[in-house]
Amino acid sequence: MRSLRELYKIGIGPSSSHTMGPVRACERFLEKYDGYDSYEVTLYGSLAMTGKGHGTDRAILGAFGSRRAEVKFDTATKCAHPNTMKFVAFKANGQPVTVMITSIGGGEIAIDGEIPSEHTDVYEHNSFEQVKRYCRENGLRFWQYAAQREGEDVLDYMREIWLTMQSCVNEGLQQEGVLPGGLNVQRRAKMLLTDRNDVNSQTRKDRIVSAYAFAAGEQNAAGGKVVTAPTCGASGVLPAVFMYAKHQQDFTDEQICKALLTAGIVGNVVKTNASISGAECGCQAEIGTACAMAAAGLAELYGMTLDEIEYSAEVALEHQLGLTCDPVGGLVQIPCIERNAVGAMRAINAVSIATFLADSRKISFDTVVAAMYETGRDISENYRETSVGGLAKVYK
Repeated sequence: MRSLRELYKIGIGPSSSHTMGPVRACERFLEKYDGYDSYEVTLYGSLAMTGKGHGTDRAILGAFGSRRAEVKFDTATKCAHPNTMKFVAFKANGQPVTVMITSIGGGEIAIDGEIPSEHTDVYEHNSFEQVKRYCRENGLRFWQYAAQREGEDVLDYMREIWLTMQSCVNEGLQQEGVLPGGLNVQRRAKMLLTDRNDVNSQTRKDRIVSAYAFAAGEQNAAGGKVVTAPTCGASGVLPAVFMYAKHQQDFTDEQICKALLTAGIVGNVVKTNASISGAECGCQAEIGTACAMAAAGLAELYGMTLDEIEYSAEVALEHQLGLTCDPVGGLVQIPCIERNAVGAMRAINAVSIATFLADSRKISFDTVVAAMYETGRDISENYRETSVGGLAKVYK
């Protein structure tokens, strides 16, 4: 598995696969082919169908700067990966250069014909069971295992990640008005935080957790700075759970940074063995993974056993199976923002269930990851970030 630095990335919303990935692709392409007369980028699959709503074309043209560049949307051609791009560089007196690049989720890209650098593989274990067995044999918590593999300075990186998450939520809680994009979606995070009409302590908790999740989701939708956890579209789940843990349960920033490492191991297992891309596996790959990560991180904060942490993550992901990715208008707003809030509350509930039932569980986390990947590949492409099915189709 790769470094958690490649899972948690700071970037600009609204989409890690539709904006961060394409921008990274432009940068990598220009490293080799800068100085040409003009450029053309053709988007396929999900990128073509929701690229306008996600701002993919604007992100690409911004990355090319003052260079002559054109973005085309090809919704008819089928490619092996739903987030495929064709980059072409032209010169007046030479053959054009063509490179195929895919945006594989979480801001990561894969360039056709290139083998990923080996230095990014810092974990020799690829399944959760392998990681858990190693931790048990060596008396380690999951966060200690991550620090052992990544180096102690990974906690400094987690501090930067946690600061960015908090800033995102705090900024979102101050904002009001309408989100850009034409759907006339009102920001609701500030209202949720200040509403005091709680029926009981449970509704108060749900309201506050939702306020944190809405704040991050709305910032992402507005193109603000977020952390992929594991994606931009699911970037509100972990901050919501951990902000609640800090402000309502008095956990320290240092404890939360360690919990982020535990959460990262869960996200890495999904990323390695399945997918965190909504275009490839639906929203179960994004919100589902974020929910599992948050549950594992919260269980770490509570000092639960390795088996209880695994069960928390397993419950969280299992009950997101089949969740579609159907953003209305190709915007990361409806139903995406609310889904972050639901995912955060589900993560907390999953930990509660694990407290009572971990010793009787039958399903491993690895099993659910495999089922999620199979389910995602079986879902019609209409429900995998193409905005031609589900809510995106029936919404008027």
